[in-house]
Amino acid sequence: MNYRLNPSDLTFVYDGCKHCFVLRVKHGISQPSIPLPGIFTIIASLQKDYYSDKRTELVSPQLPPGIVKYGEKRVCSRELSFPDCSSTCVISGRFDIVAELDDKTYAVMDFKTGNSNDEKSAMYARQLHAYAIALERPAPNALELSPVSKMGLLYFAPDQCGRPDASRQVLAGPMTWIEIARDDARFMDFLQGVIRLLDGPLPPPDRENCDWCKYRDRTAGFVTEQSGTTSQPKTAMLPTCPQCQAPMRRRTGKRGEFWGCSNFPNCRGTREI
Repeated sequence: MNYRLNPSDLTFVYDGCKHCFVLRVKHGISQPSIPLPGIFTIIASLQKDYYSDKRTELVSPQLPPGIVKYGEKRVCSRELSFPDCSSTCVISGRFDIVAELDDKTYAVMDFKTGNSNDEKSAMYARQLHAYAIALERPAPNALELSPVSKMGLLYFAPDQCGRPDASRQVLAGPMTWIEIARDDARFMDFLQGVIRLLDGPLPPPDRENCDWCKYRDRTAGFVTEQSGTTSQPKTAMLPTCPQCQAPMRRRTGKRGEFWGCSNFPNCRGTREI
């Protein structure tokens, strides 16, 4: 099987809950989106527009000289394989900004809103490595920028609020550059572990730490039947596949309805209804 990995999924989704991560990547079942973080997307978009075509010296004096030339471009790697793994993966996503440095190498940068810390930076390092690998080992017709010599995070931590006029409010705060040391061997080992996780059985729900797993537990089995003008719930536990433990879907065949594995055709597990 060839998995499609989004660099952002290798951060909070992967660390947050392996059950939900496998559901998302392998079975196409994503956690519901939360509206609140949308403001961070807006802030990052404004930053990308502002720094576009600017010198890297303006972005951070710690960066080598160059110019920001690429913003929000999609990347897609060629198929990546790993020792002792039958499955492969491709990396597909969209980076924040990339600068072309004066020495003809490239710097991949990602905007983050909030205070920096070592734990978060280490997690986001996976995201930057994924972009670098995809840029240097692109799929046919995908964007190629090579070599990537610098990677880093630009943290914006608002700590002041101002009103330049009666109709506008502005937030101000320091911009901090956190350089990420490149370690391709370690990242590829991490990716190999991800592939092994995806190839294995569905991990059990994390009922202790994952809010979505807790929610599914509390609402498991409730479906709504229409009865006249009123709706009455009844319990109907949704089964998991006896072969790979993936969620099952109601299907219709020659002999009527049955439960079929959501991972079909890679898995042909069935259950009677």
